[in-house]
Amino acid sequence: MTFEPLSIPGAFKIGLERLEDERGFFARTFCQREFELHGLAPVVAQCNVSWNAHRGTLRGMHFQREPSPEAKLVRCTRGAVYDVVLDLRSASSTFRQWAAVELGSENCAAVYLPAGCGHGFQTLCDDTEVFYQMSEFYDPALASGVRWNDPCFGIRWPIALPILSPRDAAYPDFQP
Repeated sequence: MTFEPLSIPGAFKIGLERLEDERGFFARTFCQREFELHGLAPVVAQCNVSWNAHRGTLRGMHFQREPSPEAKLVRCTRGAVYDVVLDLRSASSTFRQWAAVELGSENCAAVYLPAGCGHGFQTLCDDTEVFYQMSEFYDPALASGVRWNDPCFGIRWPIALPILSPRDAAYPDFQP
């Protein structure tokens, strides 16, 4: 695996090192030792999948509050997404800044988000599937989010007029 640091401390784009032959390729997508060597939390408490029927679907910006903030490893296994990491850690040098990476079934890349960061993505094509590995168990009482288009963050999404859930559309402006 390759680990490319993003502009958000502790966030990485993770690429595959493919072993290819006439049949296709084989690659490791997770290794506890390699994650630890890069200072990442290699705990996987839960895995989730998100299937999205339509291009332009936007899910986010989600995070889990204290005492159980989640680190996430996110991979797009079918289709393609514009994936956004939003730094919501008040003590961070990049607090309220964001970084984006295109993930898809063709580039096979993943994004690692450290605990305390918000996460969202917008689908770039129909029939898109996203797979998550989470460091904490989901707790509905701690689930939270910030508005995808809050001017405090200035996230630039590739597709205007996204398809949103009522919950994602209704998050209030961020209050630091």
